[in-house]
Amino acid sequence: NAKLTSFGMTKRSGRSADNDTGLSALLNANTPAVCLVGKSWDFHVDIALEISNEENLENIKESAKHFVKANKEFMFDAEHFFDGYKANSNYAVECIKTAYDQGARWVVLCDTNGGTLPHEIAKIVSEVAKVIPGNNLGIHAHNDTGNAVSNSLAAVLSGVRQVQGTINGLGERCGNANLMSVIPTLHLKETYSKNYEINIKKQNIGKLTQCSRLLDEILNRKPNQHLPYVGAAAFSHKGGLHVSAVQKDPKTYEHINPEDVGNVRNIVVSDQSGKSNIVSRLKSIGIVFKQDDPKIKKLLD
Repeated sequence: NAKLTSFGMTKRSGRSADNDTGLSALLNANTPAVCLVGKSWDFHVDIALEISNEENLENIKESAKHFVKANKEFMFDAEHFFDGYKANSNYAVECIKTAYDQGARWVVLCDTNGGTLPHEIAKIVSEVAKVIPGNNLGIHAHNDTGNAVSNSLAAVLSGVRQVQGTINGLGERCGNANLMSVIPTLHLKETYSKNYEINIKKQNIGKLTQCSRLLDEILNRKPNQHLPYVGAAAFSHKGGLHVSAVQKDPKTYEHINPEDVGNVRNIVVSDQSGKSNIVSRLKSIGIVFKQDDPKIKKLLD
């Protein structure tokens, strides 16, 4: 389903869209889709761009028109949208509506500084969806408060229909929304699976762990074993009480079957272990024994 998308910024002030070298490079990339980032926080327009609010709106308008006219699937990433909305909601909405009115297929609301919390995301997205249809809205969350996945999921419930993120949450500073958590949640949690269609085939969800670890291998990084769903420790059990219960029914300490995302259950032997840990590991490596063998107690001690 992937569409290669060229990415850049809205045109610079003082030149037309046709004469902007950045926009020309994006057109010449000849991708079916184009994504432009543009400011939607008046503070940034003044401090970073050093132009007027009206000039910024004109740059958004002319840039959007330029790519829609070229028959590209046009996506507008509204940078700093949530901070902008909290500071000046009228102007922030005017920025995204300008892109939408020129034919933007997607208007993506960005939490660029990563400081917005899930309840704020839900409230603001719900309000924005009254102006721009949810079918045209996206979310782009950074993880600076550890809420990028939560913010993305809250945004979906409030109306957005595109989620931007990265494998393993890769990204600057604290990273982006981790698609290895977003995707299985959308597929495996009833709140989402019953109400939404996801453009990823269900049979491919079982490849997520492999996908996660492949990226780390390519980047020569040590995998984060504590990642939800796909981490090596996500379904590891070492407390004796836990292991005993899991052996009776995995649902006692697992929210999904590890196989659903291509992961495996792991019984750890440590100073927190009970007899169940030892028994489980002996079985897993094919050693035949009697349950009352005194050697098991000796091993545990």
